[in-house]
Amino acid sequence: MKHAYVFPGQGAQAVGMGKDLYDNVPEAKALFEQANEILGFRITDIMFAGTPDELKQTKVTQPAVFLHSVILAKALGVGPDMVAGHSLGEFSALVVAGALSFEDGLRLVSKRALAMQAACEAQPGTMAAILGLADEVVEQACAETDGVVVAANYNCPGQLVISGAVEAVDAACEKLKAAGARRALRLPVGGAFHSPLMEPARAELAEAIAEAPIHTPVCPIYQNVDAKPRTDPAVIRENLIAQLTAPVRWTQIVRNMLADGATEFTELGPGNVLQGLIKKVNAEAAAESRSTL
Repeated sequence: MKHAYVFPGQGAQAVGMGKDLYDNVPEAKALFEQANEILGFRITDIMFAGTPDELKQTKVTQPAVFLHSVILAKALGVGPDMVAGHSLGEFSALVVAGALSFEDGLRLVSKRALAMQAACEAQPGTMAAILGLADEVVEQACAETDGVVVAANYNCPGQLVISGAVEAVDAACEKLKAAGARRALRLPVGGAFHSPLMEPARAELAEAIAEAPIHTPVCPIYQNVDAKPRTDPAVIRENLIAQLTAPVRWTQIVRNMLADGATEFTELGPGNVLQGLIKKVNAEAAAESRSTL
């Protein structure tokens, strides 16, 4: 029996997330208050009772999702055999596996959010979900389109998100519709995440990641960049730095975890997107999502 814990990324947030933990678990309340101190604003006020628009600001969303996932995992006292996180969720996974401290993880996530926000403002971009085509077809269409457009999130078979400059993404969508895509749909995101347009954010974050102490985790972490189980702090650091401009290989991560003996997946944090994706990678996989105790 191997238990895999997985952690969601930006987009999973919902008003009220984490409030029951704050109200019912003294250790959780202490961690939330520590987070308010570290961030310099009361993120708990926005998480528990803000508006969806307030929660949607990148500088709020990323730390909020991270905090919900990590504090829930600590409250449950999880002992994972393997971990992974989707994009931002990789930072939650690293903290739960003991590779990063809670404080360092939160500081990096906050820096990442601000750096990504700045990169989005400097160079507008977008993302689009492509449904119903093989990965190779999508990759080829991106390669043949002028401008910056790349495969960004390999979410599950037949669902790939592309990312890049607005005109290039739109042009690739037209090509992919013509190639038989069931849908080619622009996503309501603030920028071209996991594409070369995130290079300024990657460079900025690289410095902070280089300085953060990364320890040997208690179990392997399957990283977004190469989908392989990693325990070497030097490799983990390198992959974390590369993550912002590289694709999220979620399909490959789930397949590798299953091949390495994962018998049960638990998604910790807001939403249940990853649980659904895991089932689409392998309908037999035992997957659940938990957002509360």
